Amino acid sequence: MIDIITGTEINYYFICKTKLWLFSKFQTMEHSSDVVKDGKIIHESVHQRNIKEVNLPGMKIDLIKKKNDLVIYEVKKSKKMEISSTYQLLFYLYRLKEMDIIAKGILDYPLIKKTEEVILNEEREKELENIFQNIQEIVNGLIPQPEKKPYCKKCSYYDFCWV
Repeated sequence: MIDIITGTEINYYFICKTKLWLFSKFQTMEHSSDVVKDGKIIHESVHQRNIKEVNLPGMKIDLIKKKNDLVIYEVKKSKKMEISSTYQLLFYLYRLKEMDIIAKGILDYPLIKKTEEVILNEEREKELENIFQNIQEIVNGLIPQPEKKPYCKKCSYYDFCWV
C-alpha cells in the first residue's frame, strides 16, 4: 500500500518535477493561486447538487455517484493537463482497488461539456507502480532544476523558480 504518495503528487509528477518536490516538502502555495480558485468555483457551480467530495488518505475525490456501479469523477477546468489528470484519477482507482473497492473513473470537463472514461487495467497498474518509485526518488533527492514550460507563468511556484 502507498501511504505517502497523494493524488496531487501524481498530478504534479506529470506537470513539473520541481513543483512535485516543493509540494512534497510542504511548500504549498496553491492557496494563493487564481487557477486553483477558478477550478474550485467551476467544481462547486457545476456539481452543486451532486457535490459528494470524499477525502481519504492521499485522495480528495471530487464526486462519487452510485448507480449500477460506483463511479468517481475528477473535475477539471480544461483538457490542457489531460495526462496528469488521467493518472491522478487512475491513482484514485488504484488506491480504491487496494481497499477492495472497484470503481469506474470519469474525467469531467464541465466548461467544454465533455467527459472521458478512465479505466484501470493491469498495464496501467504497473505504470503507476513505476511512477510511485520515480516520485519517491524525486522527493527523496535534491530539488530538480526547473524546466521552462508554457504554463509556468500561471503556476503558484513561478516566483520560486524564475525570479
